[in-house]
Amino acid sequence: MRGLRTIELPLPRNERAARRPSPARRAVRPTKGLPMREDTGPDTDDPAYERFHFLVNAPALFNAVVTAVELDVFRCLADRGSASFEDLRQFTGLPAHQLRVLLHAVCTTGLLERHGGDYANSRVAGTLLVSDGPDAWRHILTGWKEVYFPAFARTGEALRAGTNTALDAHPGTEPTLYGRLAHDPPLEAVFHRAMSAFTLKSVDALVAHEGFADVRALLDVGGGDGTTSTRLTARYPRLTSTVFDIPSVSKIAEQTTAPDFGERVRVHPGDLFADPFPPGHDAVLFSHVLEIFSGEQITALLAKAHSVLPSGGRVFVYGYNVSEDETRGWYSARLSLYLNVLASGQGMAYPARDYERWMSEAGFTGVRTLTGFPYEHGLTLGTKA
Repeated sequence: MRGLRTIELPLPRNERAARRPSPARRAVRPTKGLPMREDTGPDTDDPAYERFHFLVNAPALFNAVVTAVELDVFRCLADRGSASFEDLRQFTGLPAHQLRVLLHAVCTTGLLERHGGDYANSRVAGTLLVSDGPDAWRHILTGWKEVYFPAFARTGEALRAGTNTALDAHPGTEPTLYGRLAHDPPLEAVFHRAMSAFTLKSVDALVAHEGFADVRALLDVGGGDGTTSTRLTARYPRLTSTVFDIPSVSKIAEQTTAPDFGERVRVHPGDLFADPFPPGHDAVLFSHVLEIFSGEQITALLAKAHSVLPSGGRVFVYGYNVSEDETRGWYSARLSLYLNVLASGQGMAYPARDYERWMSEAGFTGVRTLTGFPYEHGLTLGTKA
């Protein structure tokens, strides 16, 4: 299975060169009352320092990029090839000084390039930030800006408290973000549009897995707006799928799946823990849902799936897998922090070995994990004997 290469956004070469002090400036003068020390900061050629400087400025630069997306700067440049400052001022309607600040910020990320007096998209921006389709990055970034990132300012507080303290920014008494978003339908729509767009980034690799070819009735637990089920049923004409999720999310799924798939994608509202799984399925899919919960809760959900499956029935667990040594994976790290700070107060992008253990404890056999899926994803499989 071919993975998707991670794209890094280094500083432009001229920016790197400009930030290296000249030899004349590299000597560190002693400060009165303090001993001389070796300056090991910005003078080093170690790439880790460059990543550090980008990292500490990333929150501001992220918001600058999202603002440029919302103002359609990247789409404008894609249509025109390039544009002058005055062209962009007229297009965006921003005051000249504020546009100057914005363009400088986005240029430092390498997503915009400036040639003489004209601006143009970089190759990465042209590939990732122009589209407005269902899987567009603009939907993902807007969701992260509106829902995810405001909570990260409270990371230390939440981790010390051992619970998702940032949830109190959302109305309601439900213990998870998913329940509370029902009180704010516009924000819930933004959230699920972002979730759907990011799901589409990795779902085709899941859909292509040969194990779905002989499944006839799939239960898509925590299936959200039905994005994964609609892709699977489109690929496999004899497959039907039931999306099982909380009532407010099920309403969204009913709107997005009904027009094209009719009875082949059904929606069954319910609580994942309190309500029984609907019977009559020969496979159960957990896609981007189990990472929300603790190991005990995950084992309980897998055991629940085991109880409703016939002999020979299969379970599929698809989602983020942190590296086995838990030291790599930018997307996995972001997701794990989001879950603990805001969404549920627990869970993480678990390593594959954890899912394999929980699946075996729930009674499944032939447990194994397939790796190499896009965006740090893995697929763990099991069969009911």
